[in-house]
Amino acid sequence: MGKTKYVFVTGGVTSSLGKGIISASLGRLLLARGLRVTIQKLDPYINVDPGTLNPYEHGECYVTDDGAETDLDLGHYERFLDSQTSQANNVTTGRIYQSVINKERRGDYLGKTVQVIPHITDEIKRSITQLGRSGDYDIIITEIGGTVGDIESLPYIEAVRQLRWDLGVENTVFIHLTLVPYLSASGELKTKPTQHSVKVLLENGIQPDVLVLRSEHELNKDIRKKVALFCNVELKAVIQSIDVSTIYEVPLLMQDEGLDAYVLKKLRIKDQGRPELKEWKEFVNKLKSSELEIKIALVGKYVELHDSYKSIIESLTHAGAMNDVKVRITCVHSELIKENNTSEMLSAYDGILVAPGFGHRGVDGKILAVKYARENKVPFFGICLGLQCAVIEFARNVLSWDDAHSSEMTNMTKHPVIDLMEEQKDVTEKGGTMRLGGYTCELKKGSLAQKAYKKDVVRERHRHRYEFNNDFLDDFKKAGMLPTGINPDSGLVEIMEQKDHPWFVGTQFHPEYSSTVLSPHPLFIDFIKASLENKK
Repeated sequence: MGKTKYVFVTGGVTSSLGKGIISASLGRLLLARGLRVTIQKLDPYINVDPGTLNPYEHGECYVTDDGAETDLDLGHYERFLDSQTSQANNVTTGRIYQSVINKERRGDYLGKTVQVIPHITDEIKRSITQLGRSGDYDIIITEIGGTVGDIESLPYIEAVRQLRWDLGVENTVFIHLTLVPYLSASGELKTKPTQHSVKVLLENGIQPDVLVLRSEHELNKDIRKKVALFCNVELKAVIQSIDVSTIYEVPLLMQDEGLDAYVLKKLRIKDQGRPELKEWKEFVNKLKSSELEIKIALVGKYVELHDSYKSIIESLTHAGAMNDVKVRITCVHSELIKENNTSEMLSAYDGILVAPGFGHRGVDGKILAVKYARENKVPFFGICLGLQCAVIEFARNVLSWDDAHSSEMTNMTKHPVIDLMEEQKDVTEKGGTMRLGGYTCELKKGSLAQKAYKKDVVRERHRHRYEFNNDFLDDFKKAGMLPTGINPDSGLVEIMEQKDHPWFVGTQFHPEYSSTVLSPHPLFIDFIKASLENKK
């Protein structure tokens, strides 16, 4: 197509309006038109990446195949676009300032006073256009985190304002997402917050080309005209984004609203006609029309915030649609599971998934959940710490090593069945130093994992410091817990399965990071299938 074109997505009025979903939905629609598309996120916090953030603060930390710890919105991008992102798809203020300070120390700016403008904004512009310089994409969608008017977002707003003129008006589109609240007392939808939000954007030198209005109620033509008039956009550029039952309906709604067609018009790209989105529509129909229903317990310790397990929840949803079953997920707090109430807490579920995590809090409850699943033949899926809890439970209750534990939790055990990886023992810094990104895993023929993948070798993403201690491997094998996935280079145990159990699989890697709408993850598909069989 020639020169890469850029779409910038900003948000106003309030946070959590769904810029990531709008960006991903537009990306899906443009991709369906045969364009090469990727999406990147600009995050205004000073952390270099979200790897050291508590999930309660920021939701899950998503990991790319190349080992970047990123914002959870990159998970949405991958799930919607069915393609991988990378380190370059997530930029934080911390990374921007770190890069500028490193250049200053090297003497790159020798003799100059280093300032927000032009040095910080130039570094932001360089980061934004880095993906475009590869020549791999026709359109790059850039989501700017935070809300317009926030102090920390100002350098990003200024940088993209400059980029409009650097790149050319015909190569850039600005989409602004705002809220149109409904006042039940007066029975009215109010456009004033949107007007004020656009005013703030204008004060920063940006005239939006498209307004996407989040609302709980339908916007009539009079409201759209009013917004168009006061915000200086075309009527057809006022797009409604009404609340829906599933985020996967949003691309279809955006298509009906003409968002993708209008963006193409502004970018002067010839419209080749409306794509059918046949597979996507089939997926949404299955989600909404499945008559069968199963209940899955997601046992974790960050359950108050569902975004802490966003990728897992979405992966279960993808797998449910693939199995023509509605998956009802209940987040069960592991700290509430005790010896005397385990059955009461878990007996209502058709499958049990023990989630990842760090630290000793809530681990005892996770171990009890594993024991319940093992003894009662309930389909079990353990991810990262979930696998490690399965190993500890087996060591204690089958191998009779009462003190068995992970050295992450205690060093007062003769049976550290989970231990710190050798290459991690000299690591002192916390940020970006775990075993991160994609690694190869060889599968044992005939295992549950190998049957699910229908492959002998796979590549999966990791985020951990501790691993199964191979000193105890023979004891586990003899007792019926089998290593069915091994990293060929390090000998690291990647998958453990329980013999004589309908479906019991633990993975050291994070399969949820690579499940997408059009390519649901095989292990999640198989887990849901086993849970459905258990219900029957």
